[in-house]
Amino acid sequence: MITKFAKNSEVKMIVEEKQIATNQFKRFLSKKGIFSLVSGAETLANQTYQIFLGSADIEYLQDVMQTSNSYQKSSMIVLNPNSDYEKLESVIGYEFDNKKLLVNALTHTSYANEHKNRKVKDNERLEFLGDAVLELVSSEFLFLNYEMPEGKMTRLRASLVCEGTLARDAKEINLGDFLYLGKGEDESGGRNRDSVTSDALEALIGAIFLDGGFDKAKEFVLKFVLNDIENKKLFFDSKTILQERVDMIKAGKVSYKIIDEIGPDHDKSYTAQVLLGEQVIGEGIGRTKKAAEQQAAYVALKSMDKRK
Repeated sequence: MITKFAKNSEVKMIVEEKQIATNQFKRFLSKKGIFSLVSGAETLANQTYQIFLGSADIEYLQDVMQTSNSYQKSSMIVLNPNSDYEKLESVIGYEFDNKKLLVNALTHTSYANEHKNRKVKDNERLEFLGDAVLELVSSEFLFLNYEMPEGKMTRLRASLVCEGTLARDAKEINLGDFLYLGKGEDESGGRNRDSVTSDALEALIGAIFLDGGFDKAKEFVLKFVLNDIENKKLFFDSKTILQERVDMIKAGKVSYKIIDEIGPDHDKSYTAQVLLGEQVIGEGIGRTKKAAEQQAAYVALKSMDKRK
């Protein structure tokens, strides 16, 4: 039962000791912690208080709130629809000591902008840090594992850490499901937008670095970013590689055609075909025309490899 709130607008929720001294709530607190993300001015019993929630167990907190005679249905509590952070931690194989860093990494600027009065931090600073960690780890990895000149290493690194590749890596761990997004960003497909998820992945790397140190961040990068390298290289360079293969065998002219586009301007999806002469050899879908063409070329290359 939510009872009374501290004075001076402190962000604190006071719950009677006898009502929280259950094994369930004790396990909940020790296991998951309280995430300091969601807070806002609410009117309870004709007084304005600051509520500090942010938990990984939404159903349990909602049950607690519903049993409170003080709780007003008109109160607006904003929680991430998928806040099972234990699931995310299990997937990535890393458990945060400081849950605030995890939440910060998952907070998009759109959410922070919608809650400026609550002093919510977005993940841009962590993204900046994660980008630097990612560059160092990937550079060391390529230096130690590939005998190639600087120019080729730079190009290969770019293929591994570009927006499209990182977005694919983020999708592998369903990172978009855990993000805090503003209402408009969420409704317009932000959870599946490459720019959003790739930035969040870099922010997550930065958060792991601060929480567990360089070695833990490196483990994450090696496991989820620096994997399946040949396939990622093929995807990144697909249009160039396809052109080179066609030129080598003098098979004809490669061209691309956008055959469909759907969705509003802020959330377009394009379908592209790649043709060899008049024959369609690949088709792809992307959120930009370039991404759709890249995917079409990748499909064509994979088809060629299967026929070898």
